[in-house]
Amino acid sequence: MADRPNVVVFDVLETLLNLDPLAARLEQVGQPGAVLGPWFMRFQRDAMALTLAGDKAPFMQVARQALRIETEQRLSDADIEHVLAGFATLPTFDDAAPALRRLSQAGITVGCLTVGNPDNTRRFLEGAGLAKFVDHVITAQDAGVWKPHPDIYRFAAKQTNTPIERMALVAVHAWDCHGAKRAGALAGWCARLEHEVGDVFLPADVSGEDLVEVADKLLTLH
Repeated sequence: MADRPNVVVFDVLETLLNLDPLAARLEQVGQPGAVLGPWFMRFQRDAMALTLAGDKAPFMQVARQALRIETEQRLSDADIEHVLAGFATLPTFDDAAPALRRLSQAGITVGCLTVGNPDNTRRFLEGAGLAKFVDHVITAQDAGVWKPHPDIYRFAAKQTNTPIERMALVAVHAWDCHGAKRAGALAGWCARLEHEVGDVFLPADVSGEDLVEVADKLLTLH
């Protein structure tokens, strides 16, 4: 069995933050709310492609371009900025605060490992009441690469001053957990989004139906 981690870093988008309100913003500019899914997937794919090509992937720039393409260039600049502004006001999932609190009170160093803008992420944490539980905010912008490149997980371990084998990533994306495992970290997978892990990814060290269950299982590692 793996050792109990010293550090637990959480993915943010779709793990701590609920993207669903962005659908309402899309509708406000005349687009179907269903565009949210393919837009977010294109956004992630394009950012990963830039990383694979050896380039940086600025969050807002890539998100803006992906939205233009997914809406067939029909949105004005003002419409696009209205949709993108929604990232700063997204709500947390109900299990986010209890999971962070549980780990923090157990003496675990808690961080966020996200593709988002560092300042925006910190403002979100403050507004959502989560900042008091989070010791580190680590972003792709700081690391220079996007997940699941191994370097971003290694960068997170360095920033939190822990051996990577004593750091755990928590996410609702099996591909993110796979990336962490391949880099040498631990992983905790929450089934809220994907429900079942396919057989193409390495299994996480612990899994649970919600973030609290994942946190509890990480704390039971020896």
